[in-house]
Amino acid sequence: MKLTKMFKQAAIVTAIGASVLLTGCNNANTVAEAPATINGMKAGGHEYILTVTRPNELHIVDTETNKLIRTCDVPGVFGNGGIAMSPDGRIAYVMTNKWEDVYGFDITNCDIKFSVKQSYDNVQVKSITSMAVSADGKELYTVQNPVRKLPDRFETMEPRLAVFNTNDGLNAKPVRTFPVDRRITKIGAMHNGEVILGGGDLKAIDPQNGKTRMIKALQNWDRAPDKWVPPDAFAMHSLGEHVGEFIMPYFTIRWNGAPGDESKADFLWGHVRIDMKTGEVESIEKVPFEFIVFNWITDPHDKDVMYGSFNQLSKHNVKTGETINVQAMDHTYYNINMANDGKTLYIGGTSSDISVHRSDTLEKIGSIQLTGDMSTSDLRLARLK
Repeated sequence: MKLTKMFKQAAIVTAIGASVLLTGCNNANTVAEAPATINGMKAGGHEYILTVTRPNELHIVDTETNKLIRTCDVPGVFGNGGIAMSPDGRIAYVMTNKWEDVYGFDITNCDIKFSVKQSYDNVQVKSITSMAVSADGKELYTVQNPVRKLPDRFETMEPRLAVFNTNDGLNAKPVRTFPVDRRITKIGAMHNGEVILGGGDLKAIDPQNGKTRMIKALQNWDRAPDKWVPPDAFAMHSLGEHVGEFIMPYFTIRWNGAPGDESKADFLWGHVRIDMKTGEVESIEKVPFEFIVFNWITDPHDKDVMYGSFNQLSKHNVKTGETINVQAMDHTYYNINMANDGKTLYIGGTSSDISVHRSDTLEKIGSIQLTGDMSTSDLRLARLK
């Protein structure tokens, strides 16, 4: 009996110990599953909206609260406000100093981790919004437009793609350069390693050897001139990171009667859309030219639905040409982006406020006030990993 009682007591102690151990394991799992943070900012894929305002500041907005959580001072004079994000969402590369210099900021603490001064000696270099980061984050690309300043004249030099190693830190220099076409503005880095060159036509360049190929001819397309007007592409903002795409919007006219007969013509928005992972290309003209937009963004739940903004916020089915909804805006906005879940639209640029809207109804649900006007600045979505 005593032996049996001793076995029972041992079993009870063992059970209690196991329970405590399991509870501890559960607590450990709970701690491990808690949201990761970096310098107080939520990570693990948490999303932030980034933009630049005058006099020259980088702003980080939390998309969960729609609150401004950090502002970083950008060296130099305000440029175009261009931003390119590292794949891990931590480094924001900002174009500054009148479109000449680039600084890479750790968005979690504003530390400068990278810098480039593109001008040198008597050569002034401008990059007209053209900046991108490779899919692996190891390289930064700009399209440089150099001019040599001589005592009696300016010598226009050949434009080129410049390649930088992002781990070269401060005062990085190009590791490779390749000649490119003129008038290239927005660019993007595809997962196959090529860089999209957005200019009169859409081309791709291999940043390892400079080999180029045509993606889609626009100003040099082969459509009958008595039926179509060559497209006027707006190559300013390169957004679409929420769905991994590059979109080049353009305007064109289809003559249904004699060329120049506007009474029978269709005035159309078109676009070239490129999937950055697969390289798949879509070209379509369906949306009536009733709304001015500076860029389109795609609904992550329906690729046929796109949103644009300028004096109005509008929602369209680009496959059918249907305008789904229109919302009046408080003033002109150049730029638009959205969260990855597709529920919230952010409209910025031009002035000092980001207007926040529901994507289903386009209803305005908030406003984020910044310290100065955004002018032509990007409105980027970053996922901090």
